[in-house]
Amino acid sequence: MITLTPYPDRTWWHRGKPYSRMELIGDAAVHIVGLLVALGLGGMLLASSGIETALVVSVYVASLLLVLSVSLAFNLAPVAPLKRLLARFDQAAIFLLIAGTYTPLLALLGDTPASTLMLIAVWSAAMIGIGLKLIVPQHFGRLALLLYLGIGWSGLLIFQSLASVLPSSTLLLIIAGGVAYCSGIIFHLWERLHFHNVIWHCFVVLGASIHLWAVLDCMVLQRL
Repeated sequence: MITLTPYPDRTWWHRGKPYSRMELIGDAAVHIVGLLVALGLGGMLLASSGIETALVVSVYVASLLLVLSVSLAFNLAPVAPLKRLLARFDQAAIFLLIAGTYTPLLALLGDTPASTLMLIAVWSAAMIGIGLKLIVPQHFGRLALLLYLGIGWSGLLIFQSLASVLPSSTLLLIIAGGVAYCSGIIFHLWERLHFHNVIWHCFVVLGASIHLWAVLDCMVLQRL
């Protein structure tokens, strides 16, 4: 039977029971794979970007590298004040990645009302989430998941506009990446499952890699 009940002494930044040595090793390995993929594909994306897209691509790649690096540091840090501080940055960085991922995709829509309003909305919501996670993370809790999901899937509001400029392969990759992220949430919440954090981060790396390939697909591969 699956139970999502956390350990009694769980706090907003620590589940209450330390992870085993093998869990920490597995988690580190997953993060390193993610960083290698981000560096490899992200480097290709940056090298292939023109002057007009360099800024938006840099924002995206930087946000991806930041979230993976901070997550690695937080998950490997011992239970101490430093880990509590890193937890703030770890949870805030997720909002940065979501907004960063939207940035190059919305840039492809050009200077249109839909893209401008969407960009403002996504970054405004992300900044609010970042502020809450940095200032009052103990009062935000898992309600942040709803905001993560809300911002992440907000692109459905302008799906027709995106479909008009993005290749069908890119759209499928974007949806697949979103599904990967969402599928991993059950393991993120299932704290009594052995290696639950490793499995969760496998889905995170998978989703991030698919989205990175989607951006590479529409901004580089489809233009060859």
